[in-house]
Amino acid sequence: MFLRLAAQYNDLVQDLVISLKALAESMKKEGVSASCYTCGEDGSHGASFVADLGDGHAVRFLVSDCGINWMELRHGVELVKLEGAEAIQELDRLSKHLRGIQSQKFQTVGSARIS
Repeated sequence: MFLRLAAQYNDLVQDLVISLKALAESMKKEGVSASCYTCGEDGSHGASFVADLGDGHAVRFLVSDCGINWMELRHGVELVKLEGAEAIQELDRLSKHLRGIQSQKFQTVGSARIS
């Protein structure tokens, strides 16, 4: 049973690494300074995702064999630190917020073309 759980966790880490890479690229396209550094040749050991949201506000998401962490910082001072499922939920909230911004831009561009 424990080996199966370890394998599932490794799969989760790999899925998160892929998602973090995609999120960083998407944020860069929106003009947000974001990066994702991976551990291991294929990112199978984890990743560090950092995004500068402006006005001294930044987020950091770390995923590794040792755990999952979300940190929110303002001017280098830690405001919020979440772990595990709560950290993933906060990452999802950020991703949805970004998709909402992208959707609004698309609608604005689309309505400008119709006019």
